[in-house]
Amino acid sequence: MDELWALDATELADRLRRRDVSAREVVAAHLARIEQVNPAINAIVTLDGEGALKAAAAADDALAGGAEPGPLHGLPIAFKDTHDTAGMRTTYGSPLFAEHVPAANTLVVQRIEDAGAIRVGKTNVPEFAAGSHTFNTLFGVTRNPYDPTRSAGGSSGGAAAALAARLLPIADGSDMGGSLRNPASFCNVVGFRPTPGRVPTVPTDDPWDTLGTSGPMARTVADVALLLSVVAGPDSRSPIALDEPGATFRAPLGADLSGLRVAWSPDLGGLPLDPDVRAVLAGAPDVFTGLGAHVEAATPDLSEADLVFRTLRANAFEIAYGATFDEQPEKFKPALAWNISQGRALTRGDVGRARTAWGRLYTAAAAFWDTYNVLIAPVSQVPPFPAGWEYPHTVDEADQHSYLDWMRSAYHVTVLGAPAISVPAGFTPTGLPVGLQIVTRPRSDLFTLRVAAAFEAATNHGRHHPAL
Repeated sequence: MDELWALDATELADRLRRRDVSAREVVAAHLARIEQVNPAINAIVTLDGEGALKAAAAADDALAGGAEPGPLHGLPIAFKDTHDTAGMRTTYGSPLFAEHVPAANTLVVQRIEDAGAIRVGKTNVPEFAAGSHTFNTLFGVTRNPYDPTRSAGGSSGGAAAALAARLLPIADGSDMGGSLRNPASFCNVVGFRPTPGRVPTVPTDDPWDTLGTSGPMARTVADVALLLSVVAGPDSRSPIALDEPGATFRAPLGADLSGLRVAWSPDLGGLPLDPDVRAVLAGAPDVFTGLGAHVEAATPDLSEADLVFRTLRANAFEIAYGATFDEQPEKFKPALAWNISQGRALTRGDVGRARTAWGRLYTAAAAFWDTYNVLIAPVSQVPPFPAGWEYPHTVDEADQHSYLDWMRSAYHVTVLGAPAISVPAGFTPTGLPVGLQIVTRPRSDLFTLRVAAAFEAATNHGRHHPAL
């Protein structure tokens, strides 16, 4: 596959900088691919091909005139439809914002465009990014490129499906309960939830929030690092922003894992797990052993993770959407209305107890990281499920009572405040992708990428393309 749309972002970026290919050619190739494939998967829901080609022509002219190319020069991207894009419709997957056109970019969009990427459109999301299955009443369901009868995950499901289908070489996303990691696992791509503050969230109504964060998604770990190098870095408007510059992530990713202490948690302390997922991931510890690491079974204390995450998430949803819900409740999907009502039922004591529990959990995790360098675990408790479902109602015969229940293997890791990446780890007997979650100590994002790159190089599961 030597078509331009099939190339990884790092190779495309190198060719563009050397002027072996033009931005016009690269963007045109991806637009043709979108026209051919997107109708089958519904990953990109807003498209501006004409505007993208004009921007590509301007990028070519600037390079010919001697301008220094940015790290993402000429690479096409469609932004997640929860990230504001100046002059381009941003709906948040909600009928309330069906015609909403922001006046300004969010920080992550601005940084990507400043680095030379070419905006072609927006990728699909669930309503207000609530849930890890991408569907809404505006645009419908996003389907999995490996099996269009299956979910692409969410909330960055449009982004993951677009990457897997070779519609885009890079994609932005965000993650609170697994919204970068779950769709990456479902679509056999790489999704990275960085340490909170690594990619500042600007603007935001809650600048102190560390549950949610933006982050990069791509088909390889190197491509994720390339995008992270652009979106990471401090911003004075964010009180939790980390000072380390984004350029740090352009360092080589080669790593020797000899002597690494790896904790293998096949079910994160007893979560129900689909037998196919369990079987696919059973070989992951042997990969790390073969790379020279010492692997043993261990899990951090996550006994209070449900209390922490679900309380603080519900509180955040009520603050963000409660007033709008009161005005037009019929415009909200039932699961989102339920989550808002959960937030309304909380007392100040409930929120205080959750924050205190979070402190205990984080302190216990710090001791865990003193013993282990890496935690490996499932990303998702299930393989991609039928696209017609709202969510799986059982996992290995265990009932799942809400749209959040089946996502515990992702959101239990969220509350650790640690960088976590989903890397392709294999396929079920029916050909559905399964990802491995690699987690390391908070703020060790570059180390996480290096460990993930070593696993990727040893397995090459990401090189298995969907047969579209």
